[in-house]
Amino acid sequence: MTTVGTFEAKTHLTQLLGRVARGERILITNRGQPVAMLVPPEPGARGDVAAVVREMLAARDEGGPTLGKGLTARQMREEGRRY
Repeated sequence: MTTVGTFEAKTHLTQLLGRVARGERILITNRGQPVAMLVPPEPGARGDVAAVVREMLAARDEGGPTLGKGLTARQMREEGRRY
């Protein structure tokens, strides 16, 4: 398994993703501590993309998901702009 630091991962993400697409596993570290791993998806793990898109669009049409104290993401964003 290849290990790369966060700066190298950020700088060379496209190349790293190409290597992962060919089956390689890549460990990403921050100051020597493991923080993430890039791994190829398991066969059939893609799922039903169309269903996920439908769910996201439905949530958007309903005002978005509620977060925290029952606020939508839009309400929280507007709240943050007041300060």
